[in-house]
Amino acid sequence: MSFGALKVARTGLDAQNFRMQVIANNLANVNTTGFKRDRANFETLSYQLMTAPGAPSTAQNRYATGLNLGTGVTLAGTSRIDTQGSFSTTGNSLDIAIDGPGFFQVQMPDGRIGYTRAGNFGRSPEGALVTSDGKPVQPQVQFPENATGISVGADGTISATIAGQDGVTELGRLEIARFANPAGLQSIGNNMLVETLASGAPQVGAAGIEGRGSLRGGMLEGSNVNVVEELVDMIETQRAYEVNSKMISATDEMMKNATQTL
Repeated sequence: MSFGALKVARTGLDAQNFRMQVIANNLANVNTTGFKRDRANFETLSYQLMTAPGAPSTAQNRYATGLNLGTGVTLAGTSRIDTQGSFSTTGNSLDIAIDGPGFFQVQMPDGRIGYTRAGNFGRSPEGALVTSDGKPVQPQVQFPENATGISVGADGTISATIAGQDGVTELGRLEIARFANPAGLQSIGNNMLVETLASGAPQVGAAGIEGRGSLRGGMLEGSNVNVVEELVDMIETQRAYEVNSKMISATDEMMKNATQTL
């Protein structure tokens, strides 16, 4: 008796296990600033062609449908869903959210530029604008020690009041990057993404123009994970896993009966 059904059911178990891991990661990051949920994508494995459609069945007739046996399913990849997260007002002037497409640029320790939607920034001991773990934001913005009343404009302009100077002083301007295929960016952890051949080269410029989103100072973008949707997907995945498990049990019972009978 063929072991084909057992092998197919095993691929189903693996596929649902992968999907559950993706859902678990989404739920774990429900409160992560700027996090974008992932979706697991599956595709069929190769088919065993037993009889080709249109092959001769007799001298005068041909098979209308043929005989094709599937061999299961596999994980084709994961897609990042780049919908906008909700905004929350923090009151911290160095918290910045992107309203629309685009990413902040961050200098990585290995010299590469990383991209992130997490705008919970701060000041380094030297006064530079940095991420929460100390990576410098690009282009660099330097804050004098006596800078107060910091504000961020929709176009990325950062201004502050400097003691001893009249009016407001412009300290620099943040630029953001957008990509032709942002789903092609590779996640490397710590809220960071890096460029790949699939994402294309970054198109860097001022916020609010050429398809780049505008900036909101004193606000943060939350995760776009919908807990209710993820819980529904989790239940669906659990049921699919159970069905594949029952398929293995049923096939094993059939093989046992066949062995005892024969």
